[in-house]
Amino acid sequence: MVPDIAEEIDELEKEIRETPYNKATQFHIGKLKAKLSKLKEKQERLGEGTSSGGGYGVKKEGDATVGLVGYPSVGKSTLLNELTNAKSHVAEYHFTTLDVIPGIMNYEGADIQILDLPGLVKGAAAGKGRGREVLSVIRVVDLIILMGDALRRDIDTMEDELEAMGIRLNKKPPDIVIKKRDRGGIDVGSTVELTNLEHETVKEVMRVYGYINASIIIRDDITVDELIDHLRGNRVYIPSFSVINKVDTLNDEDLTELEEYLNLWDPTFISVKEGAGIEELKKRIFDSLDFMRIYLRPQGEKGDDEPLIVKRGATVEDICKKLHSDFIDRFRYARIWGPSSRFPQQQVGPDHVLEEGDTVRIIIR
Repeated sequence: MVPDIAEEIDELEKEIRETPYNKATQFHIGKLKAKLSKLKEKQERLGEGTSSGGGYGVKKEGDATVGLVGYPSVGKSTLLNELTNAKSHVAEYHFTTLDVIPGIMNYEGADIQILDLPGLVKGAAAGKGRGREVLSVIRVVDLIILMGDALRRDIDTMEDELEAMGIRLNKKPPDIVIKKRDRGGIDVGSTVELTNLEHETVKEVMRVYGYINASIIIRDDITVDELIDHLRGNRVYIPSFSVINKVDTLNDEDLTELEEYLNLWDPTFISVKEGAGIEELKKRIFDSLDFMRIYLRPQGEKGDDEPLIVKRGATVEDICKKLHSDFIDRFRYARIWGPSSRFPQQQVGPDHVLEEGDTVRIIIR
């Protein structure tokens, strides 16, 4: 353990805060942010700020997994019990849930796993309250629900904790391609105008990350933070929305004020106690997971009436895995009817990408 890392991080963060951002300081701030990111990486490797105890082992089940994220006592356990068949212990005090409690929500033919996660605390990204273990589970879900309380204003701080652990909400990875080479220094090219970064800043940030000779092609108008995210390579990009519980405790004026505060997070308002908004929430969860319906047609039979629910972009191989563990090894080919086929009964391989409403026949050995 290197005892000075935390101090160096504090000094860099202070300098970044106190340096006004403009064209003249862009290069300097970019270099500072790259150094800060490298120090935090080192801190994570050394385990500074992590808590003791084991992590949380969660087996992903169903068609997708959703994580309920929130500070203690916002009603996550009660909501899980309302949405699924799980029995998560509920009590009127903090830290009731000390483990990850899974449940399955059945909706529109989909089996959606909902995880009730232990309540976050401020400083979770630094390891407080076993925060790193909780956040490690969050990194592998398909959808994050930021759950808040109508009487508190903490959705933004929850997002900050997730950001600090490399979890990017409702964002896409920047379109950047880097190729190392033997000589020639760093060459920067872009297919769009870069309004937030100059080429020299890009080069300097890359040097901090150990690039001496390389070409980089940037296809998005990125910021220095997005460039650093790409260079670190351990960021995850997950869709999210917020849910605010206990709205039954607010009058109209308070609710209007809350809506203004939450405008950026596009919230769904519920009252688990009153059962209000639960059906709307189920629909929003389903819609946010970007499912599509695929129909199966076994050999010699007509197509199934009940669809198979899969994530958009699924391939024939994904269907095989979902049907039976042996289907990949025994796979010969598939026949496709529907939007993704060029003609009825088109013969395709396992990497064929399916579309909503396709019918699939799997031929195995």
